[in-house]
Amino acid sequence: MHELSICHSIADIVTRHAGGRPVRTVHLRIGQLRQIVPDTLVYCWSLVSQDTALEGSELRVESIPAQIRCAECDHVETLTAPVMRCGMCGGQQVSVVAGDEFLITSLELAEA
Repeated sequence: MHELSICHSIADIVTRHAGGRPVRTVHLRIGQLRQIVPDTLVYCWSLVSQDTALEGSELRVESIPAQIRCAECDHVETLTAPVMRCGMCGGQQVSVVAGDEFLITSLELAEA
């Protein structure tokens, strides 16, 4: 369960950026191609934040669908199955254009 170590890293980053202010919500954007289970990440956040300045804060995860672009026909499509092939022309020379993200997008802070 690597989500626990990921939450420790997120907590370190959030604590530094909050500058001592109470954190209400941490917003994340995670691509579907990342091998992260959002529900497990949220659960691990409750463990990592317990008995810290982040206790009571919420982790909100926005899941980003995986998308590919075909090098042959320039078609962009959202993947519904783990098949890296263009649905328009069948080309296999594709590049990932979305779904590989892992970002802390914003923090909601309480008044100090």
